[in-house]
Amino acid sequence: MKLSKACFLILSIAFVSCESPSSEIDYTDWSYYGGPEDGSRYSSLNLINKENVGDLEIAWTYRTGDMTDRSQIQCQPIVVNGLLYGTTPKLNVFAVEAGAGKEVWRFDPFQILGGENSWAGTNRGVSYWEDGEDKRILFGAGNWLMAVNALTGEPIEEFGDGGKVDLRKELDTEREDFLIVANAPGVIFKDMIILGMRLSEGLDAAPGHIRAYNVRTGKREWIFHTIPHEGEFGYESWDPEYVSKIGGANNWAGMVVDQQREIVFVPTGSATYDFWGGFREGDNLFANSLIALNANTGERIWHFQAVHHDVWDRDFPANPNLIRIKKDGTWIDAVAQISKQGMTYVFDRETGEPIWPIEERPMPQSKLPGERTSPTQPIPTLPEPFMKMKFEDQDILNLRPEWESDIREQLKNVTYGETWGPPSAEHGIVLFPGMDGGGEWGGASFDPENQTMYINANQIPWLIEMTPNAAFENIGQSIYSTYCGNCHGLERKGNPPSIPSLLEIDQKYTFDSLQNLLKKGRGAMPAFDHISDENRKVLVNYLMNGKVDEGDKKEMESENAPLAPRYFMNGYKRLMTKDGLYGSNPPWGLLTAIDMNTGKQKWQITLGEIDSLSAQGFAPTGTENYGGPVATAGGLVFIAATKDEKIRAFDKETGELLWQANLPAAGHATPAVYEVDGKQFLVIACGGGKGTKSGDSYVAFSLSY
Repeated sequence: MKLSKACFLILSIAFVSCESPSSEIDYTDWSYYGGPEDGSRYSSLNLINKENVGDLEIAWTYRTGDMTDRSQIQCQPIVVNGLLYGTTPKLNVFAVEAGAGKEVWRFDPFQILGGENSWAGTNRGVSYWEDGEDKRILFGAGNWLMAVNALTGEPIEEFGDGGKVDLRKELDTEREDFLIVANAPGVIFKDMIILGMRLSEGLDAAPGHIRAYNVRTGKREWIFHTIPHEGEFGYESWDPEYVSKIGGANNWAGMVVDQQREIVFVPTGSATYDFWGGFREGDNLFANSLIALNANTGERIWHFQAVHHDVWDRDFPANPNLIRIKKDGTWIDAVAQISKQGMTYVFDRETGEPIWPIEERPMPQSKLPGERTSPTQPIPTLPEPFMKMKFEDQDILNLRPEWESDIREQLKNVTYGETWGPPSAEHGIVLFPGMDGGGEWGGASFDPENQTMYINANQIPWLIEMTPNAAFENIGQSIYSTYCGNCHGLERKGNPPSIPSLLEIDQKYTFDSLQNLLKKGRGAMPAFDHISDENRKVLVNYLMNGKVDEGDKKEMESENAPLAPRYFMNGYKRLMTKDGLYGSNPPWGLLTAIDMNTGKQKWQITLGEIDSLSAQGFAPTGTENYGGPVATAGGLVFIAATKDEKIRAFDKETGELLWQANLPAAGHATPAVYEVDGKQFLVIACGGGKGTKSGDSYVAFSLSY
């Protein structure tokens, strides 16, 4: 069913649920992305508990040995039949003994993909499937879906083309030269794997359609068009003149399957171009939506759109949680979806009806030429937000006068104080919650024992500055703006240390070496092998000298030319001081517990610490955090995620810190919790990155007795 804007103005109704299928879930299992099959990031193991968590020690460490400059490990490992499966910084897939960390096998996908230094993006996990003696690990490496034997690591030759399927194909489009990265693991349903993909952020992006593939053969079984084709539901929410050229509306954050109801719940991101939507007038279904699909056929059952005509990059950032709660005396099987905008949306799994009212509220309108934003946006009345919703004058960093002066100077031509303020060419805006949330890809943990959801969040302001596209007559500038401008900024200054400046790139690279880098990619920078050799050469020339050459001038508005936005966003930018401090007062990282029976906060604490500020008396600060929490029946919430390179355990009822340990590098991932031979383990990938030093370790903790 479609949830119209009007339906959110009514009072919520009571939903009657029979005994929940979720009661059949094995919460000691950790064989899915998100732990158990409901994606709850919860373990019923209690051998490690509030009384003994302080005795945790390192049980084993597995070193992958292949970290590089700015590499990461974002993988949450899974554990099946005593083997722990994960991925390395260079996207090798491995199996180690879950109780000892001893390597059993390791597979380098580039053995069959070719190119030792080829770029394949990041990877957040793998999927497991078995049928009798046939046991398989499926995972993404760049634009490839691959399958290997779970016991040996050998490619499954009968899967696709010698163990691989090219995700650029069978998208129901004329083009195949897209940037596609399968970073989040697909979900297994019967003999299918259902998955999404990460795409370009520009108007060259592929459409983010959802596909199911046969696990045995690699054959595509079904497709759901997240950007509808003519005649399909939702097509009327697009400009028919341009809809066939628009991309995005993709699932990059993962999904979850209700195996008993045979429903797959798919959260999607923004349509492109993210910040100026002049070519996509309308609400743009199914961008920024939670979609319930028939897992057998891919047919839509219901959907909810959280952002109409998104111009803020407010993708749904994590897979949803299947939860069972008691509201007004009635048990309800629900699905809960956290968001970058710091809110949680909760629905009846079968009908899509909101558990609490969601109201369409009037919003300020864009004044950018060619842009028409939605007059309203849906705001949930409950659950309560898990962070501040506005950046206001009192929130400006004021720990030291010089820091406050720095930030206020940057805000002279910037508007703030409005969560839904539209981007403008006349002035910048503060985006708060920022582009990395609020909630992010680490996801939330739901405890079925106490019906509590645990959510970590970033509470950091970002800047959006729009610039008119004056590059229509210069192909070098236009190509740069399309492929590089979002990250490195239109002035090529970057956002160090995570995004380097390109202003002196000619001192680091030759013409040929820069061409090779662009073609192959490295670290967080994707490979641009999907653009033509001619355009890549023009881009390199522009990057090397920054000049407009007469030979590069070209009219870009021919009938068959690709779309180019009328306005560009001038780079991903956090609001920060010259010293690298965030432009708001702390806390900058949060961990929140929400009672999902009532929608009310139980507690909220600061997550992480910047030691240099704490030493000056400014504690607690919190830090940016990437990766999610895990709750357990032992009364604990485990989380790493923070930039201070620690893993922590909190009392799940009070938020009290009970234990913490230093890691060899930041654990920007979600832990795994499992048992082997009567011993409980906690494992975290320590890959660093995100502005911290890189690492190559998986570290396991357990009790020594």
